[in-house]
Amino acid sequence: MQLLTGVKNPATMVTMATAIIFIASMPLAWSKEQLSSRECEDLGFTGLALCSDCHTLAEYIKDQELVTDCLKCCTEDSDDATSKITYSGAMLEVCMRKLVFYPEIVGFIEEEKYQFPSVNVQYTFNSPPKLILLDDEGQHKESIRIDNWKREHILQFLKEKVKQRSSAI
Repeated sequence: MQLLTGVKNPATMVTMATAIIFIASMPLAWSKEQLSSRECEDLGFTGLALCSDCHTLAEYIKDQELVTDCLKCCTEDSDDATSKITYSGAMLEVCMRKLVFYPEIVGFIEEEKYQFPSVNVQYTFNSPPKLILLDDEGQHKESIRIDNWKREHILQFLKEKVKQRSSAI
């Protein structure tokens, strides 16, 4: 804190240090280059990360490059924007050999999956459990790891985010 050597009041020092950190992090907010969901997944950012999460990360992690990558992969915090996003279908991708470690996902596949005709299960060797969300053309739009999700979380997410096919009677 060489910049703040003349300041005697600790509260003023903290306020000034906070201002310096804020100003130093401003270029992060201005560089809003977006990466594709695949590129973000390769960097370790999966799911629908909110930009406020990246700002929280910046408070604890001093790795500027990591925070910048997070900001390139995040979604702006807007309840209206994220709550209205829906997908035409989804693929639950999981490794069959690892299913024994995920009883909640096994329960969903065996007992609940029938409620979601637009959700398919794909067994991929060594894949962690994840939901791959698809657009109207069946193309990969988002990917969300669900390793630690409970069955009710999977159900709620799919009901909110995946369009239900209307069944012809």
